[in-house]
Amino acid sequence: MSKEQPNNPLHGLTLAAILEQLVKTYGWEGLGSAINVRCFNHDPSIKSSLKFLRKTSWAREKVEQLYVESLPFDDEESAEQSPEGNGESTTESTTESTTEQSPQ
Repeated sequence: MSKEQPNNPLHGLTLAAILEQLVKTYGWEGLGSAINVRCFNHDPSIKSSLKFLRKTSWAREKVEQLYVESLPFDDEESAEQSPEGNGESTTESTTESTTEQSPQ
């Protein structure tokens, strides 16, 4: 009974795949710095980390959150979510108007 979850970036991924990608991206030292748990900092391995993460929901949630934050930003999604809908950044126009108004 599998439901489609198009807005869930974790859908269809195993915890092992997520962990392997994070190790490839950050390395064990970087992962241990980002999420301070013993299985990442002392004699780390995929097997021991998976065993711990499967039993410890708060640590698994942190790993999943770090994975989602490390995903590349999709420009097409940002165009759909911007206020104008044209994908242009509103930060630049705000900065420009602020600089024009400041007296110097």
